[in-house]
Amino acid sequence: MDNTNPPQQITLNIIPFTPPITSGDFAFYLTKKEQHYCPIHKDDIKGMLDGVIAEEELEYGNWLYTDFKEPQEDAIILHIDLLEHPHFGSHYYRYLLAEYFTGKVAALRRNFAKELELWIHSQKESTSDYNIYYQFTLKVQYARVTSGPELVLSFDGTTKVLKKSVQEIGNIDTELYNWILYKGNLYKWKYYPVEYKNDLENAYPILSNKLKPHFDIAFESTIPRNRYNPHYTMLDLVYKKFLNTPAFKAVIPISEIGFLQAPADLVSRIEGSSNELLFGYKKVGTDMHKAFRAHGPYMPIPHPNVVFFFIYHTPDKYTAVNAIYEYFKNGFNGQWSFPSMDKYIRQPFDMKDASNSIAYDSIDTAVDTVKKRMRNFEKKDGVEYFAVYINPVPKNTADEEDDEIYYKIKEILLYEGISSQVIKSENIYKKEVLARLQQAAQKERGEAFKEKQFHLATFKDPNTRQQIYNQDFNTFLPHIEVAILAKLGGIPWRLNRPTTNELIVGVGAFYSATKKCRFVGSAFCFNNEGIFKGFDCFGSADTNSLAASIREAVGKFIVANHTASRLVIHFYKDIGKKELQPIVDTLHTLGLNIPVVIVSINKTASKELLGFDMAYKEKMPYSGTFVKVGMSEYLLFNNTRYDELSKPKQREFHFPIKLSISSTHPELVADMDSVKLLIDQVYQFSRMYWKSTSQQSLPVTIHYPSIVAEMFPHFTHNRLADYGRENLWFL
Repeated sequence: MDNTNPPQQITLNIIPFTPPITSGDFAFYLTKKEQHYCPIHKDDIKGMLDGVIAEEELEYGNWLYTDFKEPQEDAIILHIDLLEHPHFGSHYYRYLLAEYFTGKVAALRRNFAKELELWIHSQKESTSDYNIYYQFTLKVQYARVTSGPELVLSFDGTTKVLKKSVQEIGNIDTELYNWILYKGNLYKWKYYPVEYKNDLENAYPILSNKLKPHFDIAFESTIPRNRYNPHYTMLDLVYKKFLNTPAFKAVIPISEIGFLQAPADLVSRIEGSSNELLFGYKKVGTDMHKAFRAHGPYMPIPHPNVVFFFIYHTPDKYTAVNAIYEYFKNGFNGQWSFPSMDKYIRQPFDMKDASNSIAYDSIDTAVDTVKKRMRNFEKKDGVEYFAVYINPVPKNTADEEDDEIYYKIKEILLYEGISSQVIKSENIYKKEVLARLQQAAQKERGEAFKEKQFHLATFKDPNTRQQIYNQDFNTFLPHIEVAILAKLGGIPWRLNRPTTNELIVGVGAFYSATKKCRFVGSAFCFNNEGIFKGFDCFGSADTNSLAASIREAVGKFIVANHTASRLVIHFYKDIGKKELQPIVDTLHTLGLNIPVVIVSINKTASKELLGFDMAYKEKMPYSGTFVKVGMSEYLLFNNTRYDELSKPKQREFHFPIKLSISSTHPELVADMDSVKLLIDQVYQFSRMYWKSTSQQSLPVTIHYPSIVAEMFPHFTHNRLADYGRENLWFL
């Protein structure tokens, strides 16, 4: 990566504005009179209540309310300086925004952070079945990038609203309803005002994924693409149509410059060698796909004997199983060739005894069949076993029980100390085409038809194979085989960094809708080479288990390295004292008085806050660019635009990730050189994703444990198997 490329012009989706008033009289009330009254915390007007209201008079000792309008009976009038009380000022500006946009857009609502959402109807994209609405958010913040109040305009995508009203739909399982659009306002169905139920002909359901199949509405395509240009276009349209007008400026006096160009002193870029990785023979590369194919793994699978076996649905025996066997053994010879497993990951595809494979006749009996066979599965000493599970259940199945089969089989294997790789049969071959050809062959040959010979013939014949088998399956194979390598203890690639006595712990999470609980997975990296050693999973409220798992990691690290210079925790959200204190306590019990640095990393790429390189046609800033957007907050652009000549693939136009940094030793966060090293570490760890050869934006310290936390709720045991805490089975 060459940091001498042409300079960037980073424009943020932030619009500075001047307060419309600097101070004023506002009416407050001790109780909430109506739904739209805004709760004001006593700290937002700190000092203003002294001698006016006793703390015990406030609701819950903290809250009073205002509607920002003329005082009514029992009003408490306070003169508020908005510059001295910027948090209260933000509440007031949100009120002004809501008043201004009422009646000017199709719908308004306050999101969970109380910021204003605007829904704008798209007549052009709407259909006879549903209306399309563009969603935008106007967020108010104070002095994060400039010295005064700021608007953040973000584009949140589109929403479909059914054109049939709740009354027209009639009898349906109402639990399928989530949000309802009623006369320009949005309501959760379970909190839908009773008085509006007399007018259900004007209540229109938002089309959630659960509701779409009931009205034959297709799911949106998830094809990766460059979102920078479309997002900027949408933001610019709203700015020109709604914000850059005399009427709006009379309410909120926004800056004449419009979107803010990031000041040069807030924009930095990571060192040029941070995207370098080590592959086989310690060869250096930056493109995982090309370098891995050229040089092989940094460390091949360490087991001398690895035996593979299949788990499959009987009808897939001569199709999907046969195809995968052929691809692993001899390579893929479609439109683009792909080498055999022994040439790509340097591991022979050895099945030795075909009787190890497990076939089940019905999806309903799959789990019982695997469980029964595993009880009698004979393992030989010195042999590592690996299962290739051909999953017949379609990706978008509506049958949740069928979808659970994968997790149940995965868990059974884990408790037997066996890793597995799932491959969807629908990605391998086209079942409907095969069925049509098979039906024609049966009709032609009659009793002479033999299924096995038919399948072998179709696979060998180039013309029929092209019709039946996915000719792009070679794009799946690199990801599949790299994951197999890592699950079996190999190291596909590692960071090109000298070893340090620094322990990095990643903590990620996933909310389980079925369990109604957030599960936390923690992943431990010993030093900065990117080699992971241990995982665990537990409920998010179980801070003691989190602390214990970190203590175990620190203990192992010290045994291996004799000391630790500091502990860096990559956390999936802003960490609170409740979560941090047990971790600090556990370090003290180990006699370690080392700094703890917390890098909070949003699991989802930022759509709320964005930066655009206006000097680049595609608008995406250079990889490794980071912008300070708050006291200790940063936007990190993590992609493959390394230099002026880079041509990132569509799936590599990643939006930035948002970081915030804190420490038990505040001087570390104040030192910009130290901050750069911490951000550099996040950047490097995004290149250690072994589930794919494509560049990721999220570091594996967050990504890996999040995957574990997503799977864990589907398991029947309350604790991961010992083997599962030491193995990359989840890739």
